[in-house]
Amino acid sequence: MNKDFYPIIRSTTVVGVIKDGKSALGSDGQVSLGNTVMKHSTKKVRKLYNGKIMVGFAGATADAFTLLQKFEEKLEAHNGKLERASIELAKEWRTDRYLRKLEAMMVVMDKEKGLLISGTGDVIEPDDCIIAIGSGGTYALSAARALIKHTELDAKDIVKESLNIAAEICIYTNNNLTLEEL
Repeated sequence: MNKDFYPIIRSTTVVGVIKDGKSALGSDGQVSLGNTVMKHSTKKVRKLYNGKIMVGFAGATADAFTLLQKFEEKLEAHNGKLERASIELAKEWRTDRYLRKLEAMMVVMDKEKGLLISGTGDVIEPDDCIIAIGSGGTYALSAARALIKHTELDAKDIVKESLNIAAEICIYTNNNLTLEEL
């Protein structure tokens, strides 16, 4: 496959926040292919494992769904232990010939922690309980950090406002939001 032939896929904004014993994860709904908006209302955040784990993904859609399914299998195999399932997914993602080629990233969260999982074997827990991925991720991350420091908003409202700010800046992010909370 000639990667130069296909347009660069830019996609989405996902942001998660843990504050005052609550965790929230949200994303925009836009799907872009090159400079064209293909869809406005995709759901990129889901609850798994009987509603105890939240997952958000960015990147190629089919790749993200493949990883979502693999992560769900890891959660089941490890009795819902977020960190263990994340590490096992990252190891398999990095070493499996097929999975290694997948182009996506994931944020996984429970009530206590949020983790970023990448195909390079990274499982990263942020220091400040704020995590973001996607083309608008840095905008949402910056907004969430400011909102945590300078407002009394709860986790869900911080995620919502951060995504709306990112949508004002990033052309690959819209304000058709999906929000989940634990």
